[in-house]
Amino acid sequence: MTAVLSTPLLGRAPCVPDRPLRVGVLVSGSGTNLQALLDAAARPRSVFSVVVVVSNVDGVRAIDRARAAGVPAVVEPHKGKERGAHEERVHAALVAAEVELVVLAGYMRVLTPALLDRWRRRVVNVHPALLPAFPGMHGAKQALDHGCRVAGCTVHLVDAGVDTGPILAQAAVPVLDHDDEAALQARIQREEHRLLPAVVMAYARGLVVDEGGRVRVLGVA
Repeated sequence: MTAVLSTPLLGRAPCVPDRPLRVGVLVSGSGTNLQALLDAAARPRSVFSVVVVVSNVDGVRAIDRARAAGVPAVVEPHKGKERGAHEERVHAALVAAEVELVVLAGYMRVLTPALLDRWRRRVVNVHPALLPAFPGMHGAKQALDHGCRVAGCTVHLVDAGVDTGPILAQAAVPVLDHDDEAALQARIQREEHRLLPAVVMAYARGLVVDEGGRVRVLGVA
């Protein structure tokens, strides 16, 4: 049997990194997943730091969270169909902050190949469903509507589709008999807040690898 070579996606050899990974976070709303990242980054000897937060919506709670943590927050609103110009401004903000990994944390806008090609395999998203089931909006509601007994969340690489990129890690959440959408969503979010920082830490440690074209995360469950 031929051994499959594991290649870290960011070129960081599996080890304790000599410097924190520089992370940029794109947001559109309240920023609870951003807060989970900020909290993890603030721990002693953290292997990553959040160096910029970019919002496409002004006045959202996520901006306040970033500024309270001392992280620069950039607002780049988009108007109508000016997608290309908007993404150029987002890209410029990420480059200016010397970002190495981009995290979408409640970013309610589909990125185009024009931006994604510049950040190939360096953009991750957290989604409140066990992909490939229930992409798009309202994952918890979709799970309830379909009578699922298990729901959950997924951290995945971002491609030009809607929640279609390679899966990095998942966490299952039981659906209880008395659940409504709000109750189920709250339990899913608790797992998102654990799983997303864990995947970012794995990136920082060189543990997100390409094994013959298949992406794997080592040591995250």
